[in-house]
Amino acid sequence: MIHVRKRFGQHFLHDPSVLQRIVQAIDPRPGEHIVEIGPGPGALTALLLERAGSIDAVEIDRDLAAQLRQRWPALRLHESDALKFDFAALARERGGPLRIVGNLPYNISTPLLFHLLDVVEHVVDLHVMLQKEVIDRMAAAPGSEAYGRLTVMLAPRLDVQWLFDVGPGAFQPPPRVWSAVARLTVRREPLFAIPEAYGRVVAAAFSHRRKTIRNGLRGIVGPEAWEATGIDPGARPEVLSPAQFAALAELAQAHAL
Repeated sequence: MIHVRKRFGQHFLHDPSVLQRIVQAIDPRPGEHIVEIGPGPGALTALLLERAGSIDAVEIDRDLAAQLRQRWPALRLHESDALKFDFAALARERGGPLRIVGNLPYNISTPLLFHLLDVVEHVVDLHVMLQKEVIDRMAAAPGSEAYGRLTVMLAPRLDVQWLFDVGPGAFQPPPRVWSAVARLTVRREPLFAIPEAYGRVVAAAFSHRRKTIRNGLRGIVGPEAWEATGIDPGARPEVLSPAQFAALAELAQAHAL
């Protein structure tokens, strides 16, 4: 019997049809550097090993890690917190970029995505299951209700593709919300040059979502920014494209100097 630890946000996927759909979407091949985050009791792990031959897995739960080692001695298991795990070092050790897979814990989904964003140069793609609301935010278009900081931060480096929704009954224990699976493909080149101040400007703008972009970025960009970029200072942040945030970030850096 699997003991579920609430502090790890564990909801274990057990539906065979959903597991097969995920593996089909990933299409793992021998020789690829597959990394599974949070394998849990190993339902998806078994299918990945069957297709790829060998994979790495990152598991924080020591009891589950012990069971995984016992069941698959050849599994390259890293007993670690994914938020602190050095994926770049693993890619260097394996000799190539990683393909990351995971039913990510909902309670750390956003910080974990930002952690992975920091190492995208070592990643080919990510196939992740998350709360449906988070997937909606990741793939949202400017002007939509779901569009926000997460959307804008991922957009320059990742192409986000929703694949399918998953109901609560596919998990044990069932979560209170629907989930979804998405493919995040790393762009060979960013959509645009990403200024150093990009993250700071995006965070400031969306921390004041109901304010105009001028008021949200007061003290970060000067009044000359609106004429230079052609952006309406009275607009709300959710209508600006990622490229427009990049333009403001460039000016923020110049303003700081």
